[in-house]
Amino acid sequence: MRLALALSLCAATAAQADHRFEGRDLAAGAKLYAEYCANCHGTVLEGQPDWRSPGPDGTYPAPPHDESGHTWHHATGVLLDYTLKGGQAALATRGVTGFRSGMPAFGEVLSEADALDILAFIRSSWSERAKTAQRQQSHPEG
Repeated sequence: MRLALALSLCAATAAQADHRFEGRDLAAGAKLYAEYCANCHGTVLEGQPDWRSPGPDGTYPAPPHDESGHTWHHATGVLLDYTLKGGQAALATRGVTGFRSGMPAFGEVLSEADALDILAFIRSSWSERAKTAQRQQSHPEG
């Protein structure tokens, strides 16, 4: 009985973590992705070549947003920070040093709602397995 209750609470909380993507405008997200993201992350979410290795200046290329990348490994709040604040600021907030992100901040041109539409568009391309994994990363955010 206790196990069933605990499992149902975990499932409910993980489902609630998904609430930020409910009702998002995927068409708007696709359009915004094409305008602001595709130049670096690819028109079909494929990212840049050799994205796991830093370039000559130490900056990492843009990773793919499809399942071959790691976007789905991160909580929604991290993805929003990366998008709106830029990679370096998002990493610094979390105490990460020694990593050079080329991700610029889009907070002056995109609203949080815009960023969520983009993230929902990206997320719509993932399998249920990847969506579940990302949802579990977001679980502590509620």
